Amino acid sequence: MTNVIDRRRGRLSLRRLSLALLLAVVLLLGGGVPLGGLPASAQEHKVPDEHSKPARHFKVDRPADLPNSAALTVYLRILDEMSAGYRLSGDQSAASYRNWRRFNKTPYRSATHGERYVNNYANTVGRSYGKFEGVGEMPVGAMLAKDAFAMTSQGDVFLGPLFLMEKMPAGFNPASRNWRYAMIMPDGSVFGRTKGEGSEKVEFCITCHQSAGDENDHLFFVPRKHRVER
Repeated sequence: MTNVIDRRRGRLSLRRLSLALLLAVVLLLGGGVPLGGLPASAQEHKVPDEHSKPARHFKVDRPADLPNSAALTVYLRILDEMSAGYRLSGDQSAASYRNWRRFNKTPYRSATHGERYVNNYANTVGRSYGKFEGVGEMPVGAMLAKDAFAMTSQGDVFLGPLFLMEKMPAGFNPASRNWRYAMIMPDGSVFGRTKGEGSEKVEFCITCHQSAGDENDHLFFVPRKHRVER
């Protein structure tokens, strides 16, 4: 797409364009993604080392601050590719989460997820998530999914992980209020799962969500301005 934009814009260098102009290019080209579009090989911006034990989510360098409409345009363009990669994990939730209810109107940048743009989905059992601060304790079997992508201020787009939370029966892990966390990479590899493969690599999820408080069942909620109508 760089060559196309160069021809249409007098061969201006994209790297010299401001973010505002990059977004204008996105809209003028019918919602396309700047800087080369979305090649099939697009992957997570910073791929975590398989032997690492992170203390937080890996952070995106120079994240873009997108208007809501532009963030949604990018997300819809990459959603098929994202979900196809997650399905390679063989995880049933990774294969079906797109059919769950989404509780945000447009993707929003999440500081707790490394400044990636994220979306919040819940399965039928977990629909009470939509009560947000009034949710109380979620029922066993509730599943929450948060897919993610990164976009830099230079216009580069990277597919991000799929973050999963599943409410397990009492006694599974009292420290996490019996939530099981999982992180699936864009290529379908499982980075970690509580009490499963790579469990130690998602321990930081428990610590982070504990800060949300027992009264919120260790849940963070969609920012108010991005919430769907009940």
